[in-house]
Amino acid sequence: MNREDLKYIWMLFKEIASREKKIVVCTFLLSILEAILPYITILCTGYLVDGIYRGENWETLLFYTVVALTIKLFFQILHSRVEEWFNQKLDYTRILDEEQLNRQSLSMDYEYLEDTDVQELRTRALARSFYGIRGWLLLQTKDFFHHILSVLTAVVIILPMITQGGVFRKTGAFSLCASLLLFLVIGVLVWGNYRAGIYYTRKSMKMLDELDGIHNKSAYYLDMLSGIESQKDLRINGQKGMIAKDVDTLFEASRKGEWRIGQMYIKRQYLGVTFPGISGLFIYLFAGVKAYLGQISIGDVVTYTASIVRLAKSASSLANCTGRLKSVADYARDYINYRDLEKRKQQGTIPVEKRRDNRFQIDFEHVSFRYPGTEAYVIRDLTLSFVIGEKMAIVGRNGSGKTTFIKLLCRLYDVTEGCIKLNGIDIRKYDYQEYCALFAVVFQDFCIFAFPLGENIASGSTVEKGRALDALIRAGLKDRLGELAGELETYVGREFCDGGISFSGGEKQKMAIARAIYKDAPFVIMDEPTAALDPLAECDVYAGFDKMVGKKTALYISHRLASCRFCEDILVFDKGQVVQRGSHEDLAGQDGIYRELWNAQAQYYQ
Repeated sequence: MNREDLKYIWMLFKEIASREKKIVVCTFLLSILEAILPYITILCTGYLVDGIYRGENWETLLFYTVVALTIKLFFQILHSRVEEWFNQKLDYTRILDEEQLNRQSLSMDYEYLEDTDVQELRTRALARSFYGIRGWLLLQTKDFFHHILSVLTAVVIILPMITQGGVFRKTGAFSLCASLLLFLVIGVLVWGNYRAGIYYTRKSMKMLDELDGIHNKSAYYLDMLSGIESQKDLRINGQKGMIAKDVDTLFEASRKGEWRIGQMYIKRQYLGVTFPGISGLFIYLFAGVKAYLGQISIGDVVTYTASIVRLAKSASSLANCTGRLKSVADYARDYINYRDLEKRKQQGTIPVEKRRDNRFQIDFEHVSFRYPGTEAYVIRDLTLSFVIGEKMAIVGRNGSGKTTFIKLLCRLYDVTEGCIKLNGIDIRKYDYQEYCALFAVVFQDFCIFAFPLGENIASGSTVEKGRALDALIRAGLKDRLGELAGELETYVGREFCDGGISFSGGEKQKMAIARAIYKDAPFVIMDEPTAALDPLAECDVYAGFDKMVGKKTALYISHRLASCRFCEDILVFDKGQVVQRGSHEDLAGQDGIYRELWNAQAQYYQ
């Protein structure tokens, strides 16, 4: 491990300690108990062997045995209770990881959500350990200090054996040299074990990196295949075979990758057994020679040999644990890098003026935009203003920049060049949440959650019943409401409630419209708001659009040009620019994109 690895481990450990002080204390207490418990038996056994060899009376031996066993029993009970509590907390630490990462997903800049590298970073941060990042760190911390304390305890016990017989006498000098040689051999073996651990850790981490894309795609399929809506498409459109084949391919690639990692783990385990085994051979040979020379007793042979074997195993395990701490550092790096993704979006502080008359003016001034990591501009030198209170339709071919225009307006992305102003002030200077509150948006890919109907409309657990019902009625769901026994308490879908209702796509789209009405924001943006509606329902929505929107500024994106006829102002986008602007009558009478699109669709309106 290097200094950077230690930095990430320490950062994560401080975070754990700040939130869960008890589990940190528990971790170190468990390390101490696991380190000293084996040596109680070792010391007791050595003492009993010497006592029997010296011919001490059985009452004395029995007394010391009972005392030793009582002490060990006490520590074992304490260890069991602490370990049980520790394991319970380990399960909780993964929940903390998920909570932190989910909070970050909710608060990070929107552009990160469309970045594949960032999403794979999240996958690596969460999916590589069963116990989560915090739990994996606590486990390795416990083992690390356990083995250090075990090594130190063994050294204290065997120190008299090294100096037994006097250092400056002939046999003493031989004993010291032999002891140093023994520890030199053990040190070399431990160092070799440590280097092997680092090598295999790095190799396994590289393999895991290669599997990240597979795991990310597998997670996507897991979510998709559990969805009711997606399953309908898969069955009706005959995509099951294609998806099954892709899932099988991912599974096979994952299986092969995991098999290679497993083979490396087996090799690592072989080395982990071999190094302590060789160390044990030298230890027994050394202790036998010491006993033959009369420098230690039979009981000492038992005590020292068992202690040195324990030392060798602990040192070897410590080397393995150091290698695993390297993987912890890598996990922690991914976790912290995801958690601490910098805010690219400028954080404004100016509060948005509260106006009852909704007199808000939006100006695009020479706005150009390209998505992060790309060179092509999606919006080019766009300059326009919104007329307060009017309804504006936005049309254009696919890829003309309409959706990007909305993303910039709602500040999901910040402009690359130029600026957008609200009442003469750059929108980047406003408090972001207050600025977002100005917009009620029905996105084309809107999302209705498996929550009660009222919570979906109110976007929260506090629901103003009268206001929610009014929004649903204005959106065209009056008749459907009369069929719901639970009214606003009715769950949408059956994911969380067996009594939930499976609503149609058109009904869900009306719910999305009702949610926008409920918000009562000064700006209303509707991106294909009637795409899932039948013609009659669409007609009802258009007929009631004035009532729904009122005197608010409304932006309406649609591919159905007939639906634009009720708008006073129409913007025609092409290649990231507004190439035409005017009323339907004006644009239909001019040569240009609008007339081409209108003529292509006109046959359906006759």
